[in-house]
Amino acid sequence: MRFFPALSGTPRRARMYMAGTVLAVLAGCASSPSGNISLPSATPQPTTTDTQVAGLAVEKIQWQGAKPGCEGQCPRIEIDSVAFPDIPKLTELVDHVLAYMTGVDPDRPRPYGTLSEYTQYFWQTAQSRDLTVFKASVKAVVGNIVAVELHTGQYLTGAAHGIPATQYLNWQRDQSRVLALDEALQSGAHPAFVEALQRAHAAWLAQNPDAQRDPQAYNRMWPFQESNNFALTPEGMVIKYDAYSIAPYSHGEPELLIPYTELQGILRPEFLPPA
Repeated sequence: MRFFPALSGTPRRARMYMAGTVLAVLAGCASSPSGNISLPSATPQPTTTDTQVAGLAVEKIQWQGAKPGCEGQCPRIEIDSVAFPDIPKLTELVDHVLAYMTGVDPDRPRPYGTLSEYTQYFWQTAQSRDLTVFKASVKAVVGNIVAVELHTGQYLTGAAHGIPATQYLNWQRDQSRVLALDEALQSGAHPAFVEALQRAHAAWLAQNPDAQRDPQAYNRMWPFQESNNFALTPEGMVIKYDAYSIAPYSHGEPELLIPYTELQGILRPEFLPPA
């Protein structure tokens, strides 16, 4: 049985997980981290480029391949990821979460836990024109936080369009762990955070031509929702939404920005920029 979802149902069935679902699996990562993504024996070999992002050593890794032994139209995988030579635990986490993001049922265990294992599974189950794209990059480095953006795109044979998913990880370098939203907020500040997010949503709607044509109809079809998929950036807190969550598919995966001026008294002081 194929693990991938059919797109014949309602659009919302195609939505991927919110941040909380992904973060729930982070504790399940292997205990002995590697220093690279899990494709060391892949053919062809991945290409790598060493670079620096705000003083952070980053290795950019690119790889693409088709199902071995296949001729003609073949299933393909494309990877454009990153590794962190000085933070092997984060490298392992990126590898694990990217693989995890290919599922659409939070209660269904995956028969793979790394990109290498996913690749072997994909070659066994994919149809001729199936394509999975994996991307990871450093979105921002702010103080002690490294914000990593993970993206997957699944393009299934016969489907009208792909299934995108984007996940942010905010890595605390001093704690060697991922920062969750509620840990970034001051105690009891979640309601104030939601209000700030609603204001950011309203500002986004004001710039949305589809919403401006018929605001009431748009709000009925695409009402405001919370999201805990966030990244700390120099400009403020960026909140990411799934496709089909607060806008039609043509809008992609919407992104809202809450400036730090709106987060005074909400975000814990250590995550606010210096005055």
